[in-house]
Amino acid sequence: MVCLSVVLTVRDEGDVAEIARLLTEQGRLSRAEPGCLRFEVNHSKSDTKVFLLNERWESQAALDEHRKAQAFIEIYIPQVLPKVDRVPHECEVLE
Repeated sequence: MVCLSVVLTVRDEGDVAEIARLLTEQGRLSRAEPGCLRFEVNHSKSDTKVFLLNERWESQAALDEHRKAQAFIEIYIPQVLPKVDRVPHECEVLE
């Protein structure tokens, strides 16, 4: 299993609503992809410019395929990434 947590900080406060809408759609599409075990989009209450993505993928191959899918190539790369600062963290789940 591959676990990834990504912290996204919107650069311009005026883009927060648009980023929230785009990430909601990206999450919906990503959850329908083969190999997606979890794709959560969280919006910080303490800093409204911050979003957190928590992803679990069945395998590295599933994550690689996600990076070729509609949610990633039509929403995330062209519409979200230009408006945010991104800090990814590959994680180990402690349960």
